[in-house]
Amino acid sequence: MADLLSQLEALAAAARRDVAGAADERALEDLRVRFLGKRGELSAALRGMGQLPAEERPRVGEVANRVRDEIEALLAEGRARLARAELEAELSGPPLDPTLPGRRLLPRGHRHPITQAAEEIAAIFGRLGYEVANGPEIELDWYNFEALRIAADHPARDMQDTFYVDAATLGGAAAPRSVVLRTHTSPVQIRAMKRRGRPPIRVICPGRVYRSDYDQTHSPMFHQVEGLCVDEGITFADLKGTLAAFARAYFGPGTRTRFRPSYFPFVEPGAEVDVSCSICGGTGKKDGKRCGTCKETGWVEVLGSGMVHPEVLANGGMPAGVTGFAFGFGVERMAMLRYRVDDLRLFFENDLRFLEQF
Repeated sequence: MADLLSQLEALAAAARRDVAGAADERALEDLRVRFLGKRGELSAALRGMGQLPAEERPRVGEVANRVRDEIEALLAEGRARLARAELEAELSGPPLDPTLPGRRLLPRGHRHPITQAAEEIAAIFGRLGYEVANGPEIELDWYNFEALRIAADHPARDMQDTFYVDAATLGGAAAPRSVVLRTHTSPVQIRAMKRRGRPPIRVICPGRVYRSDYDQTHSPMFHQVEGLCVDEGITFADLKGTLAAFARAYFGPGTRTRFRPSYFPFVEPGAEVDVSCSICGGTGKKDGKRCGTCKETGWVEVLGSGMVHPEVLANGGMPAGVTGFAFGFGVERMAMLRYRVDDLRLFFENDLRFLEQF
């Protein structure tokens, strides 16, 4: 028994000496494993208790418990000593400047590429004198279709793939199929005219729109920007000049525009607008090969436009004799061309590998 007690006391003395000399947390952890681990020196010493007479074991157990408690206390005191030393070293160093920015623990977020595109588009039209107008996303059929000359039996309704809303869920008593998720932001134009009451009116109407469609180039929710200019003496030449200036500001100073006759119920005449392909520079060739973006034509369709139909102006409460033009385009479409993205769904799948490129 005397030999085992001496071994335990020597173990405690070694712990006092070594813990006092530990210089960091790693050294303290190594000492804990050495003295108190399952295969540590204390466990090794206690394996000899089985050879002692029964009456001597309580005495050895008492000393072993005391040694274990002492080593644990020494380790705790060593950790506290190191923490105090670290704090003192920090306090004795250069003075803390509280005006410095804090440490950034997580990557800093940034605006979504669609948000960036929408804000830049709004800024360009803002420099041209346009204001931003907003309207509800849950819209009455009259504003979304009827006021824009899209009657209930009009074939253009089939192109919209409309989401209809049960009016009862909104607490209203509207007739069935008279409330929709807006399929374009054109109804905001009607609301803007009614709100203003008289020309001049120059507004753009950005926002989310909804159509029942989903593939590589379509999404059930996407973003549009509609534009409206109403005043006395507005002509198609004003429309061409405005859209040409926008195209140069957004796609680059060398961008050319092309207008092709087209039909939209709410304008007359109507036109599709193309811009020279930014991928191949309008040549139709990229690196000597066929440009897949413009399909070798050198042109890419970007928006629809036209002179506002007199009936639409009347539905908006405009006085007789005024004229105006309107245009509309998808923000995603503009962003895809600007950033050379070939799949619209990438904008909505929240893949950081894609979003961090912007």
